Amino acid sequence: QVQLVESGGGLVQAGGSLRLSCAASGSVFKINAMGWYRQALGKQREFVATISGDGRLDYADSVKGRFTISRDVARNTLYLRMHSLKPEDTAVYYCNAEELVSTRLYWGQGTQVTVSS
Repeated sequence: QVQLVESGGGLVQAGGSLRLSCAASGSVFKINAMGWYRQALGKQREFVATISGDGRLDYADSVKGRFTISRDVARNTLYLRMHSLKPEDTAVYYCNAEELVSTRLYWGQGTQVTVSS
């Protein structure tokens, strides 16, 4: 089992920045890829960014150039640095982790990001 706990969300003005963190615990040795997703009120959860086990990065078009995903393996922590935030970035942000062999997905409880105009 893998447990994920997100933190770092909050209220920020448009154009501002935030850094989200996702601390992993439990069977972290099983983790391959990790990623960030978000869900705005009344909308479906959508992909934001992922980092593969070999370090490949992928971003949604809507956040390219503004968000940066990174992973500190020693600290078992995933990060999402967000710059030039827009009101449409307002959502609950979720961290996920994929097991290497089983491809089982784990999710955190989410952290709210609110961007005011």
